[in-house]
Amino acid sequence: MKNPIGKTKYLSSATLGIIFVVPGILSLAFSVLKNSQVLAFIGLGLTFWGALFFLIRPTLYVKGSLLDATALSSYHTVDRMIKDLKYKGKAFYIPPYPQEVHIPEHLKGLKDTLVFISASATTNPPSILEIASSKFIVKNPEGMFITPPGLGLLEEFEREMHTDLAKKVLEDLCEILPSLILESFQMAKEMEMKTEKDQITLTMEDSIYRNLYREPIPKSVQTLGCPLASAVACAIAKASGRTVTVDSVKASPDAETVEVKYVVTES
Repeated sequence: MKNPIGKTKYLSSATLGIIFVVPGILSLAFSVLKNSQVLAFIGLGLTFWGALFFLIRPTLYVKGSLLDATALSSYHTVDRMIKDLKYKGKAFYIPPYPQEVHIPEHLKGLKDTLVFISASATTNPPSILEIASSKFIVKNPEGMFITPPGLGLLEEFEREMHTDLAKKVLEDLCEILPSLILESFQMAKEMEMKTEKDQITLTMEDSIYRNLYREPIPKSVQTLGCPLASAVACAIAKASGRTVTVDSVKASPDAETVEVKYVVTES
């Protein structure tokens, strides 16, 4: 069954096209009969705008609250897994190997962007062999691999920029990414990234995912960050080629301002 709202918008655009095209064609026809340049210009203008309306497809906008609601269920699922497995560790964003690098078939899993949630707070990042195993739960070190909640956003960012973030350096990333998110995607009112040695601080104001930071905040949001903060963590991991952890997440009481601190460690 087709979406009635989308259908109504399309018919409205088509109707406007007809309104412009029909008089345009008539003006062109009369311009030939009357040998009138004025009618010819009017006809060309009307026909152009009519054709433009036929080609236009309305953009569908989604309320930010719906994005929150959709993401929230995924975070609750991760929370349940962490609670059931009794994990108390950190989340390690694992940098993927560059796509152009050739690696053996049994190591293909190294090209996936992953998050490793460790069982213990003292656990180190997993070994290359564990990452390449493409398993969900591993034992040495103990923990589980999941797909980052911000991976889809990261891929959209790269498509918009027509570049692989693995080819960027952190300093450039801290300038490019906020501008892209604010201007091209309008996912926050203000955004700033600062880097100091091995620590990056992300500050967001009026993010579309701000409701995820309202009490009670899911544990996985504090561990992984919201989808936007997660996408930034993935980008930092790709650009640096090193493992990234979310060190802390602080939100104002109204959740309008959120500060996320990342720590870049040796892979």
